[in-house]
Amino acid sequence: MTTAVIILNWNGRKMLEEFLPSLIAHTPRQSARLIVADNGSTDDSVEFLRRQYPQVELILFPENYGFAEGYNRAIAQTECDCVVLLNSDVEVSEGWLDAPLALLQERSNVAAVQPKIRALRDKHAFEYAGAAGGYVDRWGYPFCRGRIFDAVETDTGQYDDIAEVFWASGAALFIRRQVYMAVGGLDPRFFAHQEEIDLCWRLHSRGWRIAVAPSSTVFHLGGGSLDMKNPRKVYLNFRNNLLMLYKNLPETALKPTMRIRALLDFLSAMVFLLTGKFRHMQAVVRARRDFRRMRPDFSASRSENLLLGSIPAPMKPYSIVFQFYIRRRKIFSRLP
Repeated sequence: MTTAVIILNWNGRKMLEEFLPSLIAHTPRQSARLIVADNGSTDDSVEFLRRQYPQVELILFPENYGFAEGYNRAIAQTECDCVVLLNSDVEVSEGWLDAPLALLQERSNVAAVQPKIRALRDKHAFEYAGAAGGYVDRWGYPFCRGRIFDAVETDTGQYDDIAEVFWASGAALFIRRQVYMAVGGLDPRFFAHQEEIDLCWRLHSRGWRIAVAPSSTVFHLGGGSLDMKNPRKVYLNFRNNLLMLYKNLPETALKPTMRIRALLDFLSAMVFLLTGKFRHMQAVVRARRDFRRMRPDFSASRSENLLLGSIPAPMKPYSIVFQFYIRRRKIFSRLP
């Protein structure tokens, strides 16, 4: 299986300096091509790569296309069987390619795989953006094996089994290139956050499976673009989650789900207000307003998904909000 590892870069000289050495050390040339797609950087990233790492291929864009569109353009011009979308702030480990690629070769119905993702600054803990594979509850809230909301577990090997999941993290995403292209890749209208969940939802609806290969481990710094407590991140997560639901939910589930989400989002805004996080409360209100404004632009995508996707995505039947806040189940293994 021919493979290309693609890092999207924008003014990330420091990240490249810190994380490229581990990638090169643990990625034999015969196993994968290494590509940096540069989004019109204005620092000396490109000069640094040409000088220090001539073995790394470069794709140069004239401007910053953002995360989703940047990857879409880079993957479109990269001929291979499998592409690996790797964040620039990820440290890989020995043999990190082996298990995910083997899983893709062994299971022809699996389109995408992620490794186990642990935190770079606390290497015994799972990392927020992916952990040991992601799920979505009945109302559209994402969570992970190893991370529910802001409760992150220590990795003791409890999730070391290969498992099928709802979504694989975009921090280290192995995906069949032809399938990626066929379903339209990442949606650039999301700007940032939850694009990979939307992509995985489209894969499910077209009959593909998503899996995690935890015998491969990478370490993610995270928070490189937006801190988890940043109101902007709150805004993007709420807005994009609603857009994702609108794009992908079947007709029978759309209205009841949106009614419940309106209630839950209102409660979230009130919690932010009562805890003195006024800007976070405003972010939730603005997210819902902008969702309503943007919804007509997603009507064509919704129609296409309903037409082409006939297989329901494997959403969990319970509410993760109820399980976490009412039942106090903050560990994945304690969920129903």
